[in-house]
Amino acid sequence: MTALGFLYPGHSAEDDYPRIEQLLGSDIRLDLVHTDVGEDAHRVDVLRQMGEPERLTKGVEQLRLAGAEAVVWACTSGGFVHGWEGAQEQVRTLATTAGMAASSTSFAFVHAAREIGAGRVAVGATYPDDVAGLFGDFLRAGGLEVTGVHSAGTGTAAEVGDWGEAEVFALARAADASDAEAVLLPDTALHTVAYLPALEKELGKPVLTANQVTVWEALRLADRRVNAPGLGALFTREPPVQV
Repeated sequence: MTALGFLYPGHSAEDDYPRIEQLLGSDIRLDLVHTDVGEDAHRVDVLRQMGEPERLTKGVEQLRLAGAEAVVWACTSGGFVHGWEGAQEQVRTLATTAGMAASSTSFAFVHAAREIGAGRVAVGATYPDDVAGLFGDFLRAGGLEVTGVHSAGTGTAAEVGDWGEAEVFALARAADASDAEAVLLPDTALHTVAYLPALEKELGKPVLTANQVTVWEALRLADRRVNAPGLGALFTREPPVQV
């Protein structure tokens, strides 16, 4: 049994994780600890506070006792708003506190794009323009070319958590570009796991979504290789690239 730990902010799309666990179809357990969100707002100042060390470290002991081999901060915006260097420091602090390998969803997107060979990506972000732009900057800092960033302008994670299939598909279509090799949908508050195969079929290219890449990143840290086509193209390439 491989146990993987996730620090998930609040309650929005956490039910994606048991769905992923079922699709993995192997001896892998996904353990979630919910972190304090504070104010639910897609604002840079609030998002910076959400990823502060004291909020993240509160849940670490529970994951350690559960036997987690790796931990991922399961929040995209709570990582990239700190910039590339700040997000690295955030992960280093988390790893030191947890005593295990650590990463975040922001880095997971960069690593996953490299894994599928997507150097040019299009972004469909739920966030307002300013926050979405910071994600584009983060991806560029990670060496990716961003063909464009489409912003849906939502104000809260709660709003995003209520989105269904129609909204997710509309976001992906609006973001897609002919020269993009993959479409990225950040925000772990967004339910996407049930739609991954259909999204990729419609767009004709890989689609990377927040909860999907978060779990893939934890598997990468634990050096586990799982083929799970129901989770999209990212999970049909073995072995994972060790970045």
